[in-house]
Amino acid sequence: MAMSAGARAVAAARGWIGTPYVHQASCRGAGADCLGLVRGIWRELFGAEPAHVPPYTPDWGEAGREEILWAAAIRHLRPRPPGAPAAAGEVILFRMREGAVAKHLGLQAEVGARPSFVHAYSGHGVLESPLTGPWVRRVAARFAFPDNGI
Repeated sequence: MAMSAGARAVAAARGWIGTPYVHQASCRGAGADCLGLVRGIWRELFGAEPAHVPPYTPDWGEAGREEILWAAAIRHLRPRPPGAPAAAGEVILFRMREGAVAKHLGLQAEVGARPSFVHAYSGHGVLESPLTGPWVRRVAARFAFPDNGI
């Protein structure tokens, strides 16, 4: 039986667990930040990345208050309706502080009684974390990978 698209995305994400956190990197086993993790999952599922990512600082987007990451996600992923049930394999966009731009990404790994997500977290590397209340409150949007190619 073929693996579902969501299961393939989760398997790809879990393959990155243990990768050190390195700002702007996207190399499984060597280094990744949260965007680099999602870029790496994309490459594993589809091949070439859909766009060039310009250099960025850890505080990018904050000064201009632009939702740069959200806009890029809308261009390349399928937005999920607000309130739709979470599904394994979805990309989650987090707003780390109220009123701040959304600038952290993860991938939903488990749903149900013990939800979890895989993300690259500064100071920790790529890990799978429980999707607890404090994280759920920070969810700004959810996205699915495109249907083509997986």
